[in-house]
Amino acid sequence: MAKHNNLRRSGCPLNASVEMLGDRWSLLIIRDMMLRGWNSYKQFLECYEGIATNILADRLKKLVEYGIIEAKPDSTDGRKLVYSLTKKGIDLAPVLTEMVLWASAHEDTGNQALVRRMRQDKEQFLAEVRERWAKSASER
Repeated sequence: MAKHNNLRRSGCPLNASVEMLGDRWSLLIIRDMMLRGWNSYKQFLECYEGIATNILADRLKKLVEYGIIEAKPDSTDGRKLVYSLTKKGIDLAPVLTEMVLWASAHEDTGNQALVRRMRQDKEQFLAEVRERWAKSASER
């Protein structure tokens, strides 16, 4: 269990989810890790949504504190951190997939190739995401 339970406004599970993930930047960082394989501060700064450096640093710190991602020193440059999804983080794959499908059903969104892939075979898509995560976890 997370150490933040005593800091929550209520014991409601939806409230806990919103407190951990309720801002767009946290979800977009997780998206980039899950779908693009990004794992560095520099890569996250390059996201086309344009995150500010102070917000990125704050969100990465919070995601680590909540156990959704972990940070380890880069083996080639100890001054840098390499971020990776934890089991708790990869377990968000079905949630993010449903959010993408919901948004694409109700809004004019981009990346229709990804949406089609998700719609075509959601379970296969999720299996591929988990497989990539497992492979990267075994390489750490």
